[in-house]
Amino acid sequence: QVQLVEIGGGLVQAGGSLRLSCVPSGHTYSSYATGWFRQAPGKEREFVAAINWGGDDTDYADSVKGRFTISRDNDKDTVDLQMNILRPADTAVYYCARAHGLGPYSSRHDYSYWGQGTQVTVSS
Repeated sequence: QVQLVEIGGGLVQAGGSLRLSCVPSGHTYSSYATGWFRQAPGKEREFVAAINWGGDDTDYADSVKGRFTISRDNDKDTVDLQMNILRPADTAVYYCARAHGLGPYSSRHDYSYWGQGTQVTVSS
């Protein structure tokens, strides 16, 4: 069973930056894609960014393109989400997820393993 932990959430002012990390524990396996999703109160969980196994193919939601960057370190088995120029609309609980297969995948239904989430709050 793969367990994921998100690290790095917090409170930041609009225009600021945060970096989230997705760290696995327990059994890990090769050839997986990783994605980041977020869920604001009263809203559906939505796609933010995803990266394929090789780290050379990424996908982003339109709302974060040019501001967020997803990257992976296969030696450390971690995936990071660098978030710049944050806006109050980015406030949400952020989840990382892993999928069997190469990816990247933008649908949450493609992902089998999820972390517990980390709160990101952007003040105006």
